[in-house]
Amino acid sequence: MDRKDDILILALETSCDETAAAVVKNGQEIESNIVASQIDWHRKYGGVVPEIASRKHLEFINPVIAEAITEAGIKFEDLSAVAATYGPGLVGGLLVGLSTAKALAYAMGKPFIGVNHIAGHIYANFISHSNIKTPVVCLTVSGGHTDLLYFINPGSYDILGRTRDDAAGEAFDKVARFLKLGYPGGPVIEDRARQGNPAAINFTRALINEDTYDFSFSGLKTAVINYVHNKNQKNEELNIADIAASFQETVIDMLVSKVLKALDEYETRSVILSGGVAANRTLRNRLKEELKPTGLSLYYPDNELCTDNAAMIGSVAYYKYVNRDFSPLSLNANPNLKL
Repeated sequence: MDRKDDILILALETSCDETAAAVVKNGQEIESNIVASQIDWHRKYGGVVPEIASRKHLEFINPVIAEAITEAGIKFEDLSAVAATYGPGLVGGLLVGLSTAKALAYAMGKPFIGVNHIAGHIYANFISHSNIKTPVVCLTVSGGHTDLLYFINPGSYDILGRTRDDAAGEAFDKVARFLKLGYPGGPVIEDRARQGNPAAINFTRALINEDTYDFSFSGLKTAVINYVHNKNQKNEELNIADIAASFQETVIDMLVSKVLKALDEYETRSVILSGGVAANRTLRNRLKEELKPTGLSLYYPDNELCTDNAAMIGSVAYYKYVNRDFSPLSLNANPNLKL
């Protein structure tokens, strides 16, 4: 295929605390994928500060775009379209990427494509793997979302269940902050959990035996806090590794139980993980073990595509482009957007 026949999408992702730009060719080939992380600015606060995130996006967005274009070895006129995340996320950050993408599209006379951030996490799997067989059960787990999906073909989803309160990744962050382990919470809790006993503390697993695909993690977070307070009141020693391991094990039990329930009730050929928590090796290994008797394969993105990035947005945009599913320049940010 000649370069002129390629569909090249410049994609921007600014929904939280990563300023990202990527050039994606034909939906699956990453020509460049640049991410400017803000972790160092937010770590001292134990979580993302929206105002700081917005200001950093403004500072980073143009250099990140320039680097993405240069690394891809193209010129702006080579682009087929410009895409950006328009939700869900922090409204200030979304507006930075969205406004920039719309301005570029207008100036170049190129189509503009708005992309759902959660769909981006799902499509990251199709960048990393070309052999995923459908129908698929998909567990999407991140700092802002926990959704269980079923789809026969990419682009059309049935929502089986979602969190009723905190997302799983949000619970990781909040528990890590409470235990003074650092930020982001997922990696630090997983690291500390390796030194602990996952069966040491029996935290309640909300909704695990109920006839629903929904999740709930707010009570688990509260249970960890109450456990620590009770130990402190009794002047008993805390084993932080055991707390981390038991908390993580409880989250994984809650997630995996719903996946297995879906496999019993829906015809499925593959299981995919998406979102930042898909990088959790303990979750991956547990799911692999549970899937062995079924003969089903587990797929998850490469690690650099699990966390927020723009390549995943470019992949979704490609499929929208081929269907001529373009967005108006009047499209606004939607911080509460759902699939």
